[in-house]
Amino acid sequence: MIRTENLCKKFGRFEALRGLSFDVPAGSAFALIGANGAGKTTTIKVLMNILEPSRGHASILGIDSRRISPRELAQIGYVSENQDMPSRLKVAEYLAYLRTLYKDWDTELEASILRLFRLPLERKIGNLSHGMRLKMALLCALPYKPKLLILDEPFSGLDPLVRDEFMEGLLGQAGELTILISSHELGEIDGVATHVAFLDEGKLLFQESMNDLSDRFREVRVTLDAEATTPSLVPNGWMQVCTAGNVLTFIDSHYSETELGEQIRSRIQGVRAIDSQRMALRSIFTTLARTARDDAA
Repeated sequence: MIRTENLCKKFGRFEALRGLSFDVPAGSAFALIGANGAGKTTTIKVLMNILEPSRGHASILGIDSRRISPRELAQIGYVSENQDMPSRLKVAEYLAYLRTLYKDWDTELEASILRLFRLPLERKIGNLSHGMRLKMALLCALPYKPKLLILDEPFSGLDPLVRDEFMEGLLGQAGELTILISSHELGEIDGVATHVAFLDEGKLLFQESMNDLSDRFREVRVTLDAEATTPSLVPNGWMQVCTAGNVLTFIDSHYSETELGEQIRSRIQGVRAIDSQRMALRSIFTTLARTARDDAA
């Protein structure tokens, strides 16, 4: 659905994107994650041909992003925390206007989303709260049944209830829709995204399915009979190895239940107990980002 190959974008001497390559599978909910300034919005602007890449290639719906036409744009929905909508129009007036633009507009789907979101039809868009404006933007993006929906920082400033209603409206109507979510709120995409790519200062740290990512990371705690010391030969997959008293802790980034015990006992004497725990998405990202920056230092 989306592909970037060695994508670079410079603003003067500043390199906002540095050799970005990733693929968004059709039907996935793909999260583009990173801190503010990591390059997420720049990537979206290149994909939508708002910005031209300095080097490399990007395609969307199988079309070179620099040649995207109204035909492709009519198959793309867009929702942003800063989305512009006509503030003087009432909700009902703007929906009536949009219906004239899309021949495949689904009025039944529009009505069902309206009921879910409880948007006031007679209120002017400019008088809607932040959460209601985001729900309005989603309502405007779904009834023409786009193939691709782009969500640029959609959860910023939403309270938990509005966020849950937003996601219920989105996922309940998704079908075969492909979703690209740009967010720095790591906890918000946990349980929503099927795939993830992590950007840090314009570079891609990794791209992976959420299932694979969750399966291969574990926090490991090894209790010993004597005071713990760091093994002289540490496997490549062990990260943030620490000792405190008779306890050795580390993060295993290539976890295998059958191999972990063997790896530990072949390197460490006097093992009393081994405990491994799954990691939250935020903890995984923090670990990878910290390791990448330590390696670059």
